[in-house]
Amino acid sequence: MSRIVVGPFNRVEGDLEVILDIADGRVREARVRSSLYRGFEQILQGKPPMDALVFVPRICGICSVSQSAAAARALAGAMGIKPPDNGRIAANLIHAVENVADHVTHFYLFFMPDFARDCYESQPWWHAASARFRAVTGAAAGDFLPARADWMRAMGLLAGKWPHTLTLQPGGSAHPLNASGRLRLLRVLRDFRRFLERATFGDALEAVAALASVDELAAWAERHAESDFGLFLRASRALNLRALGHAGVAYMSYGAYEQEGGRWWPAGVWAGGPALLDPARIAEDVSHAWYADAAEPLPPLRGSTLPVADKQAAYSWCKAPRLGGEVVETGALARQVIAGQPLARDMVARDGGGVEARVVARLLEVARLVPAMEAWAERLRPGEPFSTEGELPAEAESVGLVEAARGALGHWLTIRRGRIHNYQIIAPTTWNFSPRDSAGRPGALERALAGIPVGQDGKAPVAVQHVVRSFDPCMVCTVH
Repeated sequence: MSRIVVGPFNRVEGDLEVILDIADGRVREARVRSSLYRGFEQILQGKPPMDALVFVPRICGICSVSQSAAAARALAGAMGIKPPDNGRIAANLIHAVENVADHVTHFYLFFMPDFARDCYESQPWWHAASARFRAVTGAAAGDFLPARADWMRAMGLLAGKWPHTLTLQPGGSAHPLNASGRLRLLRVLRDFRRFLERATFGDALEAVAALASVDELAAWAERHAESDFGLFLRASRALNLRALGHAGVAYMSYGAYEQEGGRWWPAGVWAGGPALLDPARIAEDVSHAWYADAAEPLPPLRGSTLPVADKQAAYSWCKAPRLGGEVVETGALARQVIAGQPLARDMVARDGGGVEARVVARLLEVARLVPAMEAWAERLRPGEPFSTEGELPAEAESVGLVEAARGALGHWLTIRRGRIHNYQIIAPTTWNFSPRDSAGRPGALERALAGIPVGQDGKAPVAVQHVVRSFDPCMVCTVH
């Protein structure tokens, strides 16, 4: 048996290495190493609780709003308050702007450039992929980046700035939108819709969102082969990416975008069928992480972050969160399966949810979310309150659960004597890129990499890159 160490990865936020044990020409076992220690959970101890809103956005420059949203939810729970309708809608819009930007940025700049690699030069679609997506010289970046810059104007209108906005508060939004701002916001949303419908899909967003089966997707791809999404599907089918990178675990979502009667995309678990999510069943195992051992996996409210850099059995700074002791996968595919999107469920039922399914789910989510954002913006009422006030108790325990672009993000807050006593964070990549637990169960990515064939030269194939990037890792969010 031989060993390959892949990393550090480019086009990944943060530091990542993947250790592959090779036997009989295939990956026998994978170990995913998060090699950067952050320490935010320790930094927050002893701080005034509201200071979390200043510190946690700095965890990441890509998904800082998601961190703010989770902290605001945890603080709102401790205070026992809810935002007014305008505040709820504005918070949804701010969060959705970032999530859409993350999805489309991942597609154009992080994921698709791998298809322009010279190893695919014999493929009939390679010339189109190279002309469109090759780093630096490809046309897609020049097309997408101005559209993305215009899209982020929505964040300026809603939140003042990005990243690290302080607009999201426990009681709603601190940045009320006037009538003129609302009209400008609607224009930004509709301009980005035009980019998506022209370049990304070559079709109306509603038509893409309505795709209900793998067969419908294949027929759509034939009709829209020249779109960027169509080009991905051509490459994916040629390389059989639908069969690559199955984790074979349950899906989990905390639910996203608060509505009057619940969350627009509901919380839940999917393991061949729907099940309710009980967050009380979440615990973190540190047996293979560089932290002081605990007698048993701890729920986050009782968790600790005590680094031990020379721990013998460890190989990552990432903890191993588990739901009822089981490994789960989180992300856009999990959200869409749990929300009942028929194409997402059909992909998982037929092929198990591999590389293709994860990418398709992200773009489905964009096609569903942008029209919803237009409707939410229409419901804003300038002149009415965007926030409400509340008092922080001296003693409290609370949880803020949200969905970042990459999946389930949770903040667990304990307040004692008016200060943060404990603050624990589990990010989406913590779930997906976790190391083994005390029972030896590998995390979702470690499972998804097992069995991948390796070339005769013993080098890691580009398939490893496809699988890793299909999860859209954000390593700086992984370790706190």
